[in-house]
Amino acid sequence: MEFQELLHRRQSCRAYDLNRPVEREKLLYCLEAARLSPSACNSQPYHLTACTGELVRQVAPLVQGEGHNGFAIQVPCFVVISEAPYNSSAAMHARLTGRDYRSMDIGIAAAHLTLAAADQGLGSCLLGWFDEEKLRTLLGLEGEVRLVMALGYARPGDPLRKKVRPSLRQLADLMEDD
Repeated sequence: MEFQELLHRRQSCRAYDLNRPVEREKLLYCLEAARLSPSACNSQPYHLTACTGELVRQVAPLVQGEGHNGFAIQVPCFVVISEAPYNSSAAMHARLTGRDYRSMDIGIAAAHLTLAAADQGLGSCLLGWFDEEKLRTLLGLEGEVRLVMALGYARPGDPLRKKVRPSLRQLADLMEDD
């Protein structure tokens, strides 16, 4: 798929096909895309936990609540993204600049993962609503949970929605040196 087409086709999926699990090779493709994403000092300060099978049914209620993410019960795969320690070089840069680059690195990895999923014909949705303590306990995670990604095939007939975004002029300035 051409990159621009991929950007236009990728959308947050909230209706999954209950009869189609995510194939292992497609899941590995997506995880590899996240692994290859750039990060500060090449530190990849995150851990990816792919949840399939029975574990999905245990994770689903932990990403629901207060009316959020009711569709999670249909999701065939979750990828939980948690923080991991920096390498020594990135840790030093973070101390010197006063910036914690992990959230940026996790965002980049998540973007790579969502685009890889779309490239494989999978739908995805990034979830920021979750019970962190229960997820950490269930999955034995040491680092803070930053995102949970729902992953699977969109329900047949789920239409591609028109993207509503601010214009490029609203989001960007093109500065030219004459």
